[in-house]
Amino acid sequence: MNPGELKNIVKEKYGKIAMQADNDKSSCCGSSCCGSEVDYTIFSESYEKKEGYNPDADLNLGCGVPTDFAGISEGDHVLDLGSGAGNDCFVVRAIVGETGTVTGLDMTEPMILKARLNCLKLGFKNVGFVIGDIEDMPFDEKLFDVVISNCVLNLVPDKSLAFCEIFRVLKPGAHFCVSDVVIKGSLSEKMQKDAELYAGCVSGASEMNEYLKIIADSGFVNAKVHKQKEIKLPESLLAEYNDSAELSTYHAGETGIFSITVSAERPV
Repeated sequence: MNPGELKNIVKEKYGKIAMQADNDKSSCCGSSCCGSEVDYTIFSESYEKKEGYNPDADLNLGCGVPTDFAGISEGDHVLDLGSGAGNDCFVVRAIVGETGTVTGLDMTEPMILKARLNCLKLGFKNVGFVIGDIEDMPFDEKLFDVVISNCVLNLVPDKSLAFCEIFRVLKPGAHFCVSDVVIKGSLSEKMQKDAELYAGCVSGASEMNEYLKIIADSGFVNAKVHKQKEIKLPESLLAEYNDSAELSTYHAGETGIFSITVSAERPV
């Protein structure tokens, strides 16, 4: 599929999740939304003990907690890419305080509407949500102190363009910290081409070394992987997309899917 088609699939899928979440908070990937496809909660980590956590904004769509390693300070201007219902933004708000600002960017209108409603309920005046594309952000250059993202950049067709945009909107000397899904080894051809697995954060993921190279090629320095965790997909899902030989290779450890949290800096 071309990039436009992939983006439309992602918009539709995450739009359904946003609308379904109001009716079924037990799982953001219930039968009416995702059927037997990827259960997004496989990737998620708990935010429940984080200051600023708001359950209404947590749709279990993350694959890490980037704020743990983002080095955010009081008064910072922080951008969250793929902000969803606002989960990470509200945690960031607890760190930057009244003197900072938090901006969430998302291309899915139902998510933006849900985030704005959550923000209205909380009464925050320094948190805002903007609809837009990560590959072409609607922001001036050198604007933000920190950029974060949680399990979203793997959904962007052109990751090089995404990191170049992150570089552009960061102030000189500023940094990003993102949690994302990467691959070690290679997925089967069927997995790589499946649109639903793309929307589920699997087939769109880059090989880990390639991912780190994209970061370096975009101009960033001092890249650091703070955390990585292997993600175990259900055997039923793996069997659906792999023949017996491919399954043997997968289970031999030659292929793996990992969540990583990585940061890097824009040079001064």
